[in-house]
Amino acid sequence: MNLRLLSPEAFLERAASCPVFDARSPGEYRQAHIPGAHNLPLFSDAERQEIGAIYKTESREASVLRGLEMVGPRLTDYVARVKQTTGSRQILIHCWRGGMRSASLAWLLETAGYRVAILKGGYKAYRRRVQEVLAAPWPLLVLSGMTGSGKTELLQLLQRRGEQVLDLEGLAGHRGSAFGAIEGLAQPTSEQFENDICAALQGCTAERPIWVEDESRRIGRAVINENLFQQMRVAPAIRIDVPRQQRVERLCVDYGAESPAKLAAAVSNISKRLGGEKTRATLQAIADGDMAAAAHAILDYYDKTYLFGLSKRETQRIFPLSPTPEQPAEIAKALITLSRTIPLASTVAG
Repeated sequence: MNLRLLSPEAFLERAASCPVFDARSPGEYRQAHIPGAHNLPLFSDAERQEIGAIYKTESREASVLRGLEMVGPRLTDYVARVKQTTGSRQILIHCWRGGMRSASLAWLLETAGYRVAILKGGYKAYRRRVQEVLAAPWPLLVLSGMTGSGKTELLQLLQRRGEQVLDLEGLAGHRGSAFGAIEGLAQPTSEQFENDICAALQGCTAERPIWVEDESRRIGRAVINENLFQQMRVAPAIRIDVPRQQRVERLCVDYGAESPAKLAAAVSNISKRLGGEKTRATLQAIADGDMAAAAHAILDYYDKTYLFGLSKRETQRIFPLSPTPEQPAEIAKALITLSRTIPLASTVAG
C-alpha cells in the first residue's frame, strides 16, 4: 500500500476538516493528544507493555507476530468504531512515531473503503511542531490587575468584541490561585496544556494583539511553556486599577457559595505565606461566615504578590488604564482603544 504521509503542518491543516484517530494506547492518549483526536488504540496499555517486552527480550519478528495475534480478532471492531465516530470517508491517523500501529490501521481502513493519510513522524513530530509554535514570536498583550479585578470577565468581553484572546486559565481548567481548583475541574497535564495552547494560537493572526491574562508560570498543576512564558514576561501589559472594595465584593460573589471547608482548605494551602496570625484570622472569618473579612485578608497577601511580580516587568512596557472605568463593558472598550496605540511583536514564525 502506498501510504499518504503528511507533515505536521499539513496534517493539522487537514485536521480542521477531517477526523483524527490516535492509534496509541489509552494511557498514551490520556497523557496528552492532539486536540480533537479520537483514541483508536491498536493495543491496550497492557498489550503494548507485553509487546515491548517481547521486542526487547526476543526479537522484532516475535513482537510483530504477537501483535498480530492480539489484533486479528478485533479487525472488524476497529472499522466499526471509526464508522460510529464519523461519517467521513477521509480520515487522518497517527501513532507515536508514524510506524506500524498507524500503518496497520491505515491498511485496514483503506481496505474498508476509507481514504487515509498518516502523520509523518507521528505524535513525536507533532510535539516538535508544538514547541516551534510556542517558541515563535507572538503579538501578546498582557491584561494586568490585582486579584478580584475581573480580568477573566474582561477577557470574555474582549473576545465577544472580536478581539483575539488566549484564555490560559480556561485551557488549564483552573483560576490561577490557591482557590482556583475549588470547582473541582479536571486539569490537563502540562503536555496537554501545551497542545491546547498551540491549537489556540494557530487560530490567531499576527496582525492583531493576542490578549492574555497576567499569570504566574504555574496555573494549578499545569505549567506554561517556558518560551511562551518568557514572551509573556516581556510583552507590553495594560494595568487596570479596580478599587479594593469592588474587588472584595467580586470575590464574595465568586467564592461565597463554596463550602467553608473547601475555602478553609485553600487558605491552609498558603498558610506559610500568609503567616500564622493572618491564617488564623482568615479561617475564623470563614467559620463566622464573614466572607468580606476573609477576602480582605486574602487580598493583603495577593496584592503584595501582584506588586512584586509587576516590579519584575520593564516599567516602560506597563501601560496604566487611567482612569479605569467602573463598568466592565466600559473597561473593555477602553482597553481596546488603548491597545491600538501600543506597539507589539508583529511576526510569527512558521
